[in-house]
Amino acid sequence: MKKAWLTARSLVLWTASGIHFFLVGLIICVMGLIVDPKNNDPPQRFFFRNTVRLTGVKLEVRRSPGFDPKRTSIFICNHVNIFDPFVIYSAIPQLVRGFELESHFKLPIYGWMMGWFGNVAVPDAPTRESLEIMTQRAKAALDSGTSLIAFAEGSRTRTGYVKEFKKGIFNLAQKFGIPIVPMSIVGSYQFFQTGNWMLYPGKITVYLYDTIDTSNIKRGDLDALRQRVYDIVSAPVEDSMKDWKKP
Repeated sequence: MKKAWLTARSLVLWTASGIHFFLVGLIICVMGLIVDPKNNDPPQRFFFRNTVRLTGVKLEVRRSPGFDPKRTSIFICNHVNIFDPFVIYSAIPQLVRGFELESHFKLPIYGWMMGWFGNVAVPDAPTRESLEIMTQRAKAALDSGTSLIAFAEGSRTRTGYVKEFKKGIFNLAQKFGIPIVPMSIVGSYQFFQTGNWMLYPGKITVYLYDTIDTSNIKRGDLDALRQRVYDIVSAPVEDSMKDWKKP
C-alpha cells in the first residue's frame, strides 16, 4: 500500500513540476532574448525555487556567520542528482552560474540556454589550449561579479556519499585569488536517487559555510585546502546517511 501511494505521489509531482518547468522555463527563455539574463535574476530565482517546491520536498538554507553573501566566490558543492541546480540557485543569495560540459552546449535548446545564460564550458577532452580557454571564461565571469558553482567530484554520487574532490577548481581559485565557499546539499539523495524515478517525501538542507580567502594560499598548500573543503562539505552528508534506510 505504501509503495502504491509513493508511486502515485511521484507521478503527480513529476507531472506538476514538469509542466511548470516547460511552461515557465519557456517564458524565462523568451525574457532572456529581450533582457540580459544577468539583469533578470528575480524571475529566474522564482522559477528555480518553485520547481523545487513542486517536487514536494522542503528546502532549508543555513548560513554560517563567516559566509559573505556580497563577495564574488567559487562555491564548491557535492553533486547528488538533476535537482542540484534548482536547489543551488534557490539557496545562494547572489548571481551565480555553473560549469557545464562542452558537449552539453551542443544539445538543442538546452545548449543554447546554457550559453546564453552564462554557464562556463568545460572541455570533454581537456587539452592545454581548451583548459586555458575555460580558465579565461571563468575569470571573465568572476571579474563581472558572477559567482561560480563547481561540483568538485566531477559526477553525481551513486551511493549518497561524497566522492573525492578533483584538483582543478582549487587550482583555479588559487591562481586568481578567488574566495571559496564550501557548500553541502544534505537530504537530496534520500529524496531522489539518480537511476530511480521515485520522489520520496523529505527535506533538503543546504549549508553555506564560512567564506575561505585564497589570496595568500600557495600552490603547495592546495592539497591541504582541497582536503579541508572536502571534510567540511562531506561531514553533514555522511551524518545524514548513517541511520537512513531506503523506503
